[in-house]
Amino acid sequence: MARMDGTVARTPTFTDVLAAAARIAPHAHATPMLRSHTLDALAGCALHFKAEHLQRAGAFKFRGACNAVWALPDDIAAHGVVTHSSGNHGAALALAARTRGITCHVVVPEGAVAAKLAAIEAYGATLHACAPTMAAREVAAAQLQRDTGATLVHPYTDPQVIVGQGTAALELLKACETLDALVVPVGGGGLASGCALTLAATAPHCRLFLAEPAGAAETAASLARGERMTEFVPDTVCDGLRGTLGAPNFALLQAHGAQALVVDDADTVAAMRLLWTHTKQLVEPSSAIALAAVLRHRERFAGQRVGIVLSGGNVDLDAMPALFEIGRRAPA
Repeated sequence: MARMDGTVARTPTFTDVLAAAARIAPHAHATPMLRSHTLDALAGCALHFKAEHLQRAGAFKFRGACNAVWALPDDIAAHGVVTHSSGNHGAALALAARTRGITCHVVVPEGAVAAKLAAIEAYGATLHACAPTMAAREVAAAQLQRDTGATLVHPYTDPQVIVGQGTAALELLKACETLDALVVPVGGGGLASGCALTLAATAPHCRLFLAEPAGAAETAASLARGERMTEFVPDTVCDGLRGTLGAPNFALLQAHGAQALVVDDADTVAAMRLLWTHTKQLVEPSSAIALAAVLRHRERFAGQRVGIVLSGGNVDLDAMPALFEIGRRAPA
């Protein structure tokens, strides 16, 4: 896979996941695994929730960002880092940069969730607004990289980000030993592909399922067609899952035999409400979609031990009344 500077990065491996786990250990939280007998009964299976919404910066994204920042040689790190992000990765990279005392620039699309933008600024990054398209984000980030000499840390295709995200599955498997299936949200594919690396090495019989919003289901289309689909206009409340599936991420997911489960927004918000009601955990729609996928496809998971990564908890509280109105439209 190619970096923005034209050099070639090798395909990440599970050895890299283990190295990432050691590298981020002084900085990242080892998040807890949560259970709910009520949700087990609703789903018809034993659910094991990896609580990444309790991670630093409120999302799993800190794992990959932290690994990428601390993997940089000192002379390169001194120039800082740059990325584009709708919120969680930007906040995670800003915080990771702060732990190392380097600068961080984040390109953000117009219309991004205000609470997430505030978090990015609070962690010390400089915000740069752009049009709300992936092309505009990438162009702006590349220009900043040229202007500042900073290292681009891509939200999901950077190899160090991918292996950093894979440490979430590593911790979950250590906590519950055996799983029949792991369900994770998928947008750009950083978390999903990192988890694929971990499962292939440590739990090859555990199936990987990708929960994806119906309004941005290019991963499902890509896996079905056997080639990466990139032409789509996202339409979903899952703002963290609007990114285009990355090329290296697609390759890793395809090689692992990952299966996509498409979920309507109404089901996702209903699952968000269930998590709040029965576990007292507030997660964002981009996180709740993983539980929604299990509930919508109960027959695939009946009687099994199922891991679910609750990927983030950075919720726009002002938007919650309108969100829950969407959830009330979910079919029983």
